[in-house]
Amino acid sequence: MRALVKPGPGPGLELTEVPEPLCGPNDVKVRVLRAGLCGTDLHIRAWDPWAEATLAPPLVVGHEFYGEVVQVGEDVPAGSVSVGDRVSGEGHIVCGHCRNCRAGRRHLCINTIGIGVNRDGAFADYIVIPASNAYVQPPSVDPDLGAIFDPFGNATHTALQWPMVGEDVLITGAGPIGVIATAIARHAGARHIVVTDLSDVRLDLARGAGADLVVNTGRQSIRDAQAELGMREGFDIALEMSGAPRAVEELIDNMNHGGRVAMLGLPPAAYAINWGKVITHMLTIRGIYGREMYESWYAMGAMLQTSPTLTDAVKSVITHRVPAAQWSDAFDIAQSGQCGKVVMNWED
Repeated sequence: MRALVKPGPGPGLELTEVPEPLCGPNDVKVRVLRAGLCGTDLHIRAWDPWAEATLAPPLVVGHEFYGEVVQVGEDVPAGSVSVGDRVSGEGHIVCGHCRNCRAGRRHLCINTIGIGVNRDGAFADYIVIPASNAYVQPPSVDPDLGAIFDPFGNATHTALQWPMVGEDVLITGAGPIGVIATAIARHAGARHIVVTDLSDVRLDLARGAGADLVVNTGRQSIRDAQAELGMREGFDIALEMSGAPRAVEELIDNMNHGGRVAMLGLPPAAYAINWGKVITHMLTIRGIYGREMYESWYAMGAMLQTSPTLTDAVKSVITHRVPAAQWSDAFDIAQSGQCGKVVMNWED
């Protein structure tokens, strides 16, 4: 089968032929139809310090996908997933026996293994995953949308940390997850939504997804945005999606007393935080990683079923659809930052 592989240490990837993966007794084998590009995949191609410290190539990369089940292991409970089902994949495989797993907090598993990072991934004609990691989609789900349930889940997990009805919300970072979080905040009843970034292309996507005001922080400050909206106090909720130290600094400076901050964006290195302001303003800061398994998935499905507006807004983040054979072009588009989500079509 075709697969996009990190053949060994060093920059680059290779589209090549590899053996089809074998389906174990508790697994499902999925024919990949669509796959989304993530920042993680860009780090792997570049072979940056994180990739060098994390990966053990050779490895099939990719973890965002949607496809059709073609084989089900003999020990998979009847009725949970069947041949012919269309599924999205949860990219974190958990151990099932650590304290958090046994308590039902699987997203906090200390032994988590990442698809496309610690084991072969989804940029291939076929992938094998535990049956419990396959989320069966209704037939009506658009394949492109099904391929981005991973980042959709990140946005859902982050945005729904606290009730948003009537709240003023700041979102720093208008990458695909930030844009989807904008749509969720609007769906969840936020009053004002302000989104920041340095890319006007991405800010336009955020505006289309429901932002009241977008701020290119290279030209305007968040404080100016508050004045434009008539906000006399700071933001009640902030979603940090950029991983940029300057964005975090400005975010903290513009929070209301008692404000709540959910942080998803991963920084490239450690940075200083004004802890004095965090303490005196009584801010709550919560780190977010991945999706809440599987509550985020149920929330995503329910929101899409009840809101065509949200569905359209989430789909709008997909700006480029590229045949898998042109994977290098797909990576270059994603690397440019002048885009939303890039989805590769593995049927072409």
